[in-house]
Parts: sequence; C-alpha cells; structure tokens
Amino acid sequence: METFLQDAKNSSRILSTLSGKEKNRILKEMAQALRDNSEALILENSKDISLGKENNLTPALMDRLLLDSGRVEAMAKAIEEISALKEPIGKVLEGWVTEDDLKMEKVSIPIGVIGIIYESRPNVTSDTAALCFKSSNVCVLKGGKEAEHSNQAIATILQDVLKKNNLPKSLISLIPDSSRAGVDKLIKMDKYVDLIIPRGGAGLIKHVSENSTVSVVKHDKGQCHTYIDKDANLQNAIKIAINAKTQRPGVCNSMETLLVDKAIASEALPKIKTAFDQEGTKLKGCTKTQEIISVENASDEDFHTEYLANILNIKLVNGVEDAIDFIVKYGSGHSEAIISENITTAERFLNAIDAAAVYVNASTRFTDGGAFGFGAEVGISTNKLHARGPMGIEGLTTYKYKIYGKGQTR
Repeated sequence: METFLQDAKNSSRILSTLSGKEKNRILKEMAQALRDNSEALILENSKDISLGKENNLTPALMDRLLLDSGRVEAMAKAIEEISALKEPIGKVLEGWVTEDDLKMEKVSIPIGVIGIIYESRPNVTSDTAALCFKSSNVCVLKGGKEAEHSNQAIATILQDVLKKNNLPKSLISLIPDSSRAGVDKLIKMDKYVDLIIPRGGAGLIKHVSENSTVSVVKHDKGQCHTYIDKDANLQNAIKIAINAKTQRPGVCNSMETLLVDKAIASEALPKIKTAFDQEGTKLKGCTKTQEIISVENASDEDFHTEYLANILNIKLVNGVEDAIDFIVKYGSGHSEAIISENITTAERFLNAIDAAAVYVNASTRFTDGGAFGFGAEVGISTNKLHARGPMGIEGLTTYKYKIYGKGQTR
C-alpha cells in the first residue's frame, strides 16, 4: 500500500505540469473510450449483477449497480461536460498590494492525492476520476465489492488512455487491497494522501471519520424532508413530493419524510395517499396522520431511517416553526424543501434550516452536481468546512499565496 501511494504522490507532480487544454483533450479521449468499450463494460457489469442477485441485494442497490448502454453513454457525456468546464487551477482568486509594497496573489491549486471510498454505483468511478483529473488531482479509488468487475473495467479503460498519452496510470487507480484492512491503511497514510472522501452507508462514514488521520470530507446519509405548508399550492405540492420520493428512491437526495401542516391535513392527506398508492409507495405515519388516512405506524426510529427505498414517513406539524424543529432533530444536513406560496414563510424556512441545499417549491432530487451545473460530483458533502453540497471541481481545489517582492525585508 505504501509503495502504491508513494507512486500516486509522485505522479501528482507530473499532472501539475499539464495545461488545461491537454487535460481537456485527454478527458474527451476517455469519454470516447467508454463509448468504444460499452459492450465490454456491460458484460463485466453483468457479472456484478449476477453476484448481486445471488447475494440478495435490495432493488435500490441493484438499480444503482446496473450499467446499460444508456448509462454508459451518460458516463461518457458527464466526462465531456467536465472537460468543458472552466479551468479550475491557476486562477487568481484575489490580488492586492500590501503596505510593504508586496504584490499578493491568492491562487487556486489542486489538493494533491485524494482517496475516494464509495459503494454500489460504477459511474462514480468515471465521474470522480474525471473530476480529479480536470482539477489536477490524483485519485485513489475504493469502490464497493458489489461493483468490483465494473469498477476494474472502467478504471482500466481510463488508464489505457493515460498510457497512450505517456502518463502514469497511477493518476487514476483502484487501491490494491480493497479489504477493510486495506481501507484502514489508506485512511492513515497522511504522508501520501491529502484528502479522504467517504460516500456510502452510515457505518462506513462513521468508521472513516473516527479512524482517519487524513482530512475527511463526509458524504453522509440523506435524511431529506419536504414540508407542505398551509399556504402551498396543493397540486404542485403533491407533484413535487411524488418526484422527491419515487423518481429514484435509492439515492441520497430522495425524500424520506413528508411533513404536512395540520391546518390542511384533512384535505391534503387523502389526496397524498391516493397519489402515493398509485406509485406503490409504502406509507407510514404519525398517530395524527393515522386518524385521517390508513397507514402503518411510523416510529421514532423510522424518522431517523434513510430507507433508500419506496417507503415514506408522514408527520403532521403545527406550522413552519414546528416543521423546522422536526428537521433540526431528524435531518442530516443534506437537502430540505418547503412548498409554500407565502414568501415570508418560505424565507423563514430557508434561513432557519441548516442544510447543504434548501428548496422552495422544488424537489430535493435536484441536489446533484449535474443538475447544479457542475458537470458531475464526487458526492454530496454534509460537511460545513471546505466543501458543502454537490462537490464538483471547485471543491477539489485549495489555494496558496504567491508573493512578489522587490528586495523587501522585515
């Protein structure tokens, strides 16, 4: 592991010499290489799908694992979109002259070597590799064992493009030991690794955060809520709620709990139930909800649960302040939404909720690098420092100060 990471660290100096134009050309070659090897990728992915069925993975995990021609094309397009983004490295963020006549420049630079630990989705391999390459960072990837064949195939395709351009394959690589022990070694290699980004289940995040000696940007669970206010357009509210839960239930920006103002509950809940019944959603509700519609009981544990499945909690609240209090208690700082035509109420919600993304009259499903215009993302950060929300290329940079003098001493 140490030799592997030392090679990664050394290769970062080579990457720092590439111009933005060269990086963009190579990224476009990577995108085309994915297209050219689409059939081979799908074949390797089929091995993971078969193993997933044998291991009884949930439908949500199987959906995240699957690669087909459309998803491979989406991966290629994501890399092309990343290549089209503005060059993030070498930008003068600020400039000034001090009273000692020193010319100061604050300049964006890459972080260095980034270790990314993730589960299930093979497209994360190509997305994160492209984002790191565009931002002149070396990436060391650790995907989930359930996507082992897919991840290896994608990494090999990208590495072949690097080799054709006389670049070391260590710029984009999978860690040689993907076991738990291997991960434990990786997160303690602060001599060679500059940042760890874990994205996955609560257990993984907790373990990495508590044991890493490398700086960590957490991509924690998405305990997302949508609050339907008494001043909501109910037709819009139901449409947004349906999208937030059912469009793709197995992702971190899907809604897990729907909050409804008691003032409109008797009118809203039957319509909400009818809409979700049509989507095959399993509904659970608080005792007040159960007095109006027939649903299973939602326990306190349920309100803490990230289902990542077509299951939804419903909770009645006494206005926006009660909704805010509930989200403060149960939210994970990911994405929260209010549906209301009352601007004052909406602004109160926006200002009071401490989450990476807060919406008015829109679905939490928009919390995504592509939807935000970042091309792609390495994940959704629930940290408050350095990066927050969809973490694109800007989040993969830091800065240094360049100081130009004329012989000054102090």
